[in-house]
Amino acid sequence: MTKRLIAAIDTPDAAQARMLIDAVAPHCGLIKLGLEFFLRHGPQGFTQAASGHPIFLDLKLHDIPNTVAAAVRSLLPLGASMLTIHAGGGAKMIAAAAQAAATAPNRPKILAVTVLTSLDAAGLAETGVAGGPAQQVLRLARLALENGADGLVCSAHEISRLRDAFGPKPLLVVPGIRPAGTALGDQARVMTPQDAVAMGADYIVVGRPITQAADPAAAASAIAAAIS
Repeated sequence: MTKRLIAAIDTPDAAQARMLIDAVAPHCGLIKLGLEFFLRHGPQGFTQAASGHPIFLDLKLHDIPNTVAAAVRSLLPLGASMLTIHAGGGAKMIAAAAQAAATAPNRPKILAVTVLTSLDAAGLAETGVAGGPAQQVLRLARLALENGADGLVCSAHEISRLRDAFGPKPLLVVPGIRPAGTALGDQARVMTPQDAVAMGADYIVVGRPITQAADPAAAASAIAAAIS
């Protein structure tokens, strides 16, 4: 079975990133690199850090369709396995990203971010979105999947609703995962690794509980074993 754990290496420090990746990669299906790292080190730093490991490149692209399509094409030579966009960019933007990705022989999976796991109902209301996260996630998920996205980035609290609505096909990648007894940090909608996988997550994304552990390799190994 595919390893379901994605370790989020959210650091701008290249040496630390490489050390963490080497330590945790044997226990993970993919390594996530995001804005902190990519904006500091760019494509060359990405390639050096990736070292052949499958990478989930989490840049959450969100712009007009032409710009997002061009950005996706620019990223294709890096060989990332997964790439994120914001579903809130709309149907044309999502379709443009999917079409741009399809031009690569080994194209990345395009994952649409629905509602950030740091947002609860109150946070959404501040942006003018009523009805709470569950309603907004379903709305954006349908938009994304109907316009070519391969899957979704969603909170564990929306997994069951998404599986009921769309079945087993969409790839569900779930951040906001916190093993029992760990700090929530800035996450608002969280769940344990075991519960998220049991509910239907294809992959879980775990950051600080691994990267800030005294022994990151042991922390990753324990989470991977718990969900195997």
